[in-house]
Amino acid sequence: MTPPELARRLQGPAAPHLLDVRETWEHELAALPGSRLIPLGDLPERYEELADWRDTDVVVYCHHGVRSAQAIGFLRGLGFTRLENLSGGIDRWSQEVDAQTPRY
Repeated sequence: MTPPELARRLQGPAAPHLLDVRETWEHELAALPGSRLIPLGDLPERYEELADWRDTDVVVYCHHGVRSAQAIGFLRGLGFTRLENLSGGIDRWSQEVDAQTPRY
């Protein structure tokens, strides 16, 4: 999913959940509003926190899209089916949707 597509979806009535798989310090620098932070390295121990998201739309993001793709692979193996990767991550979001989101 591209950042402009996500921005449109977030404005609609059925906004997806947002999962940030970056590190805490990255999330503190810049994050999408309403996102839940579970760093990729913590996901195997904390995935149960997402149990209520199993059958809902979830957009996973990181800095550029690599870690989020790994997280999606892991979560699909656990039965999550409605997952999308934010293409280009929060960096691309900053460039295409919200220039106020800090780049790092």
